[in-house]
Amino acid sequence: MARVVHFEIQASAPERLMSFYEALFGWRFQRLGEEDYWVIHTGPGSETGIDGGLLPRRGGVPEDGQPVNGFVCTVDVPSVDDCLARAEALSASVAVPRMPVPGVGWLAYLKDPDGNIFGVMQRDPGAG
Repeated sequence: MARVVHFEIQASAPERLMSFYEALFGWRFQRLGEEDYWVIHTGPGSETGIDGGLLPRRGGVPEDGQPVNGFVCTVDVPSVDDCLARAEALSASVAVPRMPVPGVGWLAYLKDPDGNIFGVMQRDPGAG
């Protein structure tokens, strides 16, 4: 079975988005040689999850109201409400407010300062 092993974030201003994700999730970024590409370290290798990459966007910023044109990654967080408040303070916007996923947890979607959509999930089997 094929599994997702890496993700990438497109950025109009890479340094701005690196600062955003560092402040929101504590992710670390490491430039890959002289390339305009940064490896994203999302957590210790001993924990479940994947790392990714950040690179300059080629093309325009996603427009509001347009359908999602790519994969949406969802990040495990201890509290969706706390994450939404922190993200908005860091110039993100809520794309879809917190909603229950019965038997799984609480889910919300955000737009980072560059318009990329991502999800946040708080595990709670009693949600619903």
